[in-house]
Amino acid sequence: MSEELKMPRHVAIILDGNGRWAKARHMPRNYGHAQGAKTVEVICEEAYKMGIQYLTVYAFSTENWNRPQDEVDALMKLLRDYMKNCLKTAEKNRMCVRVIGDKTRLDEDIRVRIGELEEATKNNDGLHFQIAINYGGRDEIVRAARKLAERAAAGELGPEAITEETVGGFLDTAGIPDPDLLIRTCNEQRISNFLLWQLAYTEFYFTPVPWPDFTREELVKAVEAYNQRDRRYGGLKEE
Repeated sequence: MSEELKMPRHVAIILDGNGRWAKARHMPRNYGHAQGAKTVEVICEEAYKMGIQYLTVYAFSTENWNRPQDEVDALMKLLRDYMKNCLKTAEKNRMCVRVIGDKTRLDEDIRVRIGELEEATKNNDGLHFQIAINYGGRDEIVRAARKLAERAAAGELGPEAITEETVGGFLDTAGIPDPDLLIRTCNEQRISNFLLWQLAYTEFYFTPVPWPDFTREELVKAVEAYNQRDRRYGGLKEE
């Protein structure tokens, strides 16, 4: 990897292809999800070594509840196990972990583990790692709008006080910089209701590599592609 590469401060990843990866190996889809969870641990460590400060992964969307019940149950079991392992990894690497999404639909024991993980890691100064669970971009914006409406109804917030910064403060990602780079694996080229507000000026990178096969080398390729982009944020390029 070139030492001259400029690292994106925040990378977001849509973890796609676990099921297809498993099917190609004549294994059940849940095997692919398990392998994908291991890849998350590897990429967390490699991202931080490379100098990336924030990493957000799309683990379970609001639409994923529509999958077959046995797959949903297996994903929830995997999530429970991952919460345990993530606490150990966070302690080792001083990783600050935050779960974004609507936690109210999750089982109580999962919510408790999430709370314990966030509390135990909140002061860590390593990688800031966000996990999107039962997350949907539209759902996030609706929940933020409701909070704003409650404040307005209580007379605590006037219409003129509602700015982009105000709205951002009511999102799940409050206090987290918007992603500089979005990576989606397994050749899909859509954002699937992920970080709709936050991706306004994010650079997109799509790769045919399924998530379980994603490695440090693939992350470097994505960052190299990011370095070729001309980010103007709606302005003109300086001569």
